[in-house]
Amino acid sequence: MKAYGFTRYGGAETEAFLDLPVPEPGPGELLVRVAASGVNPADWKVRAGLRRADLPLEPPVALGREVAGTVERLGAGMSGFAPGDEVFGGTVGSAGGWAEFARVPVSFAALRPSEVAVTDAAVLPVAAATAYDALVQLALPPAATLLVVGAGGGVGLAAVQLFRSRGVEVVGIASHGKHELLAGLGAAPLAPGAPVPGRVDAVLDLVGGDALRGAVANLDGNARVILSAADHAGVAALGGRPVERVRSGERLAAVARLVADGSLDPNVTEVRPFDEAGSALAVVEGGHARGKIVLRIP
Repeated sequence: MKAYGFTRYGGAETEAFLDLPVPEPGPGELLVRVAASGVNPADWKVRAGLRRADLPLEPPVALGREVAGTVERLGAGMSGFAPGDEVFGGTVGSAGGWAEFARVPVSFAALRPSEVAVTDAAVLPVAAATAYDALVQLALPPAATLLVVGAGGGVGLAAVQLFRSRGVEVVGIASHGKHELLAGLGAAPLAPGAPVPGRVDAVLDLVGGDALRGAVANLDGNARVILSAADHAGVAALGGRPVERVRSGERLAAVARLVADGSLDPNVTEVRPFDEAGSALAVVEGGHARGKIVLRIP
């Protein structure tokens, strides 16, 4: 099958179109004929070797951590899905989604509602599902105030929408170019390094490092809960904890229902052909994506 990935750990020069065997689904897995796959910062981090501790891979490896497509066949002993089902979910190991076929764990797959476009479903397992996990974990009441560090990224934009739909006030730290978008979603935009006005009940960090430390320093210690999806060690040092990812089909189905009823816009701003995989990843790696980028797999 045709795939796009990397031949060794390193920079963009290690990326290439690959001819790989069609993967065989194991127990607990689906083989999915991929129609669309999301492009995420995790993809270049995997290629660069920054995720080797939690995702050790032996190149050549197909990139792509999330897909939408059609079930081709099931691993041994599987039930709940059937060949021909339209599904979306996360990928397994080296069988990434930037390929004609991908392995998807049954535990992190869901049927795609007909109201949800395949290109929208393809970007839900990583960014939107992370934001939903944070929503459930924080369980903020209406009228509480949440500070989102990195509100202009894929997870941030989903988080703004999800928390606002629950009546939570959101202050979003992002670059000036994202302020109009955030305001349109009902958040109060804030420039990095600016003082945070008023009381904040919780912080959701999606950047880590100096951005997280600076944001918390500007709170004067008034946040009760600090979560991070980007910097587990950094948030622990501040007395917070990481976002607990619940990679389940039930969570994916819940997120898809929110897209179907109009509560959540996945913010897909570009759908690119598969042969532009390299340039699509370069845009995300350079921090220039205005929304979610999706690859259409022929």
